[in-house]
Amino acid sequence: MIRRPLAFCLFALLSVFVPLSAQGPAPGSASYAPDPGPLVRRPASDLRDVVERFTADQRALLRRYDVAYSGERRAVQRAFYAAWLTRTDSVAFDSLSQDGKVDWLLLKGRLRHELSLLAQEDQLVAETAPLLPFAGTIVLLAEARRRLETMEPAKTADTLARLADAIQGARGSVEAGLQASPGRNTHQPDRLAAYHATQLLQSLQETLQRWFRFYDGYDPDFSWWCDAPYKRADSALKGYRRLLRERIVGVKEGQDEPIVGRPIGREALLADLAAEMIPYTPEQLIAIARRELVWSQAEMLRASQEMGLGNDWRAALERVKQDHVPPGRQPDLVRDLVREAIAYVEQHDLVTVPPLARDMWRMEMMTPARQKEAPFFLGGEVIQVSYPTDSMSEEDKLMSMRGNNNHFSRATAFHEMIPGHELQGFYSQRYNAYRNAFATPFYIEGWAYYWEMLLWDLGFTRTPQDRIGALFWRMHRSARIILSIGFHLGTTTPPQAIDFLVDSVGHERANATAEVRRWLNGDYAPDYQVAYMIGGLQFRALHRELVDSGKMTNRQFHDAVLMAGDMPVEMVRALLENRPLTRDYTTSWKFEGENPR
Repeated sequence: MIRRPLAFCLFALLSVFVPLSAQGPAPGSASYAPDPGPLVRRPASDLRDVVERFTADQRALLRRYDVAYSGERRAVQRAFYAAWLTRTDSVAFDSLSQDGKVDWLLLKGRLRHELSLLAQEDQLVAETAPLLPFAGTIVLLAEARRRLETMEPAKTADTLARLADAIQGARGSVEAGLQASPGRNTHQPDRLAAYHATQLLQSLQETLQRWFRFYDGYDPDFSWWCDAPYKRADSALKGYRRLLRERIVGVKEGQDEPIVGRPIGREALLADLAAEMIPYTPEQLIAIARRELVWSQAEMLRASQEMGLGNDWRAALERVKQDHVPPGRQPDLVRDLVREAIAYVEQHDLVTVPPLARDMWRMEMMTPARQKEAPFFLGGEVIQVSYPTDSMSEEDKLMSMRGNNNHFSRATAFHEMIPGHELQGFYSQRYNAYRNAFATPFYIEGWAYYWEMLLWDLGFTRTPQDRIGALFWRMHRSARIILSIGFHLGTTTPPQAIDFLVDSVGHERANATAEVRRWLNGDYAPDYQVAYMIGGLQFRALHRELVDSGKMTNRQFHDAVLMAGDMPVEMVRALLENRPLTRDYTTSWKFEGENPR
């Protein structure tokens, strides 16, 4: 195949977009309407319809088979993904356009990764099965309803009664183990298995509740027969979950969630990294993070010296933390910081900010409960601001203000909004939106972190205080890699991770605890915390190849990345540089050197 010149590829990509002036009239004006011409043009990919069909079919399948942790659900998914793999393999790869080849590789990688995730779910279910021998009964009831089978109230009441007995029996076994004298051959569940069992118990209880509500009141015989045994089973589930949480996991109701997580091991980490097209081992990524941490700490010392505090960067950091607005004034600060960042990227012609994107974002305040997992503000179309509320303790109020001080906030407002996540989300909904099927944190979080590095290089952080605010977050991104990979390799515990954030990065302990809880207890993929810095370094390397070389301007480059769509950054590179692709292509881009140390 004859390779098209870079200029031609760039023209084809940029031709679907007409830049709009960032300086528009008041909200509600006609300036929000773009030129309709580009909107009717389809992207170059031959496989757009195929990807859209896969996405629609997968969503429909998961709506139909919606019983969580069901063996039937996993079996149907396996058959679905295997069939799609066969169909994908039948496509004549060499006849596809460059966009089509990218989508073919992304779709095949997505299908393989979905199958690997099902294997991980198999393992989780197997690990918790001894504690949940009754789970199959609840699943079968819910699946029978989904199949619209005729329900027989008397038989169902008997099933519910036996279910309640089985739950009580499982609870009795655990209690016997707790009461057994040392040395007796009694099984005692470990804390990790018990914690994950409590999560599955919550899901099972919700499944049973939905099942019961479907019939209750609509079928008089059902309510007559099943009300009492259902309430007994529901109560047994609650009691059993409480027992596991309090006696095995060690957390009483109303207390903060324990930080437990589930280490996946080195081989699973390598598989996840390969799916994200990251050709480095976990150990090499830790080496990259440590190198970046050393650089940040050296810059911290320089800023500390400029503040007259010598090499005591912790003293400089402490002074920065004390520079915060009073309670109630954080929304004004965040508003002004977001507007400052928008003005900066427009004045320096760095990226196109359509007027609607500039004006559509909104602000909400985060609840105290949410701040226990997200102590700093979050972004997107709605920026969620963390700051003290009147229900917090005095200690937590102070930590919240210190952790969201003026300089920390300035260093992340643009990360969350424009040119970060808010602008990214605006484009992803309007250009090649079908590629959201291939969404990856290495693109999403990498893009926002890349702007932290670029704006630093361009001099956006002028004062030593602002540089310390930016460096705090860069150290934080390095720590995320070191600690999250260490956790999944089994070399770092949650308490050690909290101590590292406090001692080596300068976090408030409450904020460090909330961060580690969010990383490990949330729904994040194991490599999610790695994605911020590594994805950012990928975009930075691509910027060197295309902008520093003079092949593209900053604005052309950033617009092209945003319009390409959400995907592994290596495939963005393949599109923008029209790199040769084969059907057996594997990740190969050593964006940080062959053997980083």
